[in-house]
Amino acid sequence: LGLSLNFQPSLIMLNRYFSEKRPLANGLSAAGSPVALCCLSPLGQVLQYQYGWRGGFLILGGLLLNCCVCGALMKPLVAPMTKDLGDKGIEKKKKVKPKLLDFSVFKDGGFVIYTVAASIMVLGLFVPPVFVVSYAKELGNEDTKSALLLTILGFIDMFARPTCGVIAGLKWVRPRCVYFFSFAMLFNGTADLIGSQSKDYASLVVFCIFFGISYGMVGALQFEVLMTIVGTEKFSSAIGLVLLMEAIAVLVGPPGAGRLLDATKNYMYVFLLAGCEVVLSAVVLATCNFLFIKKKPSAPADKLESITLTDDCNTKMCSNRAEGNDDEEKGEREEQEKMIKKEENKDNEGIDDVRPKSVTVDSQEVERFLKEPQPNGNMAASPETCL
Repeated sequence: LGLSLNFQPSLIMLNRYFSEKRPLANGLSAAGSPVALCCLSPLGQVLQYQYGWRGGFLILGGLLLNCCVCGALMKPLVAPMTKDLGDKGIEKKKKVKPKLLDFSVFKDGGFVIYTVAASIMVLGLFVPPVFVVSYAKELGNEDTKSALLLTILGFIDMFARPTCGVIAGLKWVRPRCVYFFSFAMLFNGTADLIGSQSKDYASLVVFCIFFGISYGMVGALQFEVLMTIVGTEKFSSAIGLVLLMEAIAVLVGPPGAGRLLDATKNYMYVFLLAGCEVVLSAVVLATCNFLFIKKKPSAPADKLESITLTDDCNTKMCSNRAEGNDDEEKGEREEQEKMIKKEENKDNEGIDDVRPKSVTVDSQEVERFLKEPQPNGNMAASPETCL
């Protein structure tokens, strides 16, 4: 219950916070679990040796309480509203009540295929990490040396998840993320099948390296593919239903592998069963997605040819009309310019007729005229007329 209340909300908030770089964000956030896997096994042994199992549980619980601080830093994102539409948006939000579980996601064929494939995958995905340590002990290795296998697995997984997130965010890979996830599951299942033939500690180390790479790829892509299929609005309901189906499969997978081990007394069959289950899930996801999830139907070739021919004809007609219109517009502009020039010439001629052709003014004559005595004997000393 505590793990579900911690894990599921963090994934939902991650989906709401990121869009373009969401694959990288998923890879980085998922890289925390292999860090704990890398350190948990030796740390658990040290705590049990120093403080006993009760003291060890208290210390681990105190470490997990730090998740409360991380959860306190998360807050819901609210879309900005304009002043005019603010009241209307609030009224609409009050009317619409969100559902805790939206079962309409089962109408989506991609979600159904993903759920079935993920349930089959989980039957065998967690079997090797559970049994690899006991497998190494059966081969005659010490407890500390056997537990080191989980540290190797977690160390490789820690770098595989962010790297896979970067690859999944590429432009060419992201639209085909479902098939990339199928390849990751196929890689994981093949590693289980080959690891079942391990006979010594070195071969188990090699198996843990390749299993860590494939396990990191699956962990980084698992929820990214679900976000791509369902979308942001229905992701909270979708992840709850998917984790419910996976939890049922987890209750069957590892106990069933343990039952097989008790019956056969051989770890090889356990790893073979886990590998077959994971490979089957990869085949189901890729095949069903290719066959049943189809893109929008494209137009037939004949229709496309006719469409292209008509488009070409239309473009030619439009170009000819445009050229004709351009010529007409040019002619009209030239005529208007000629008329304007003629009118300007007429105006200039009228002005020339009114004015004398040659006007010569002598400054000395003007001074004499202004200084000559008026009939009343006074000089015209007006500042407006004198020079």
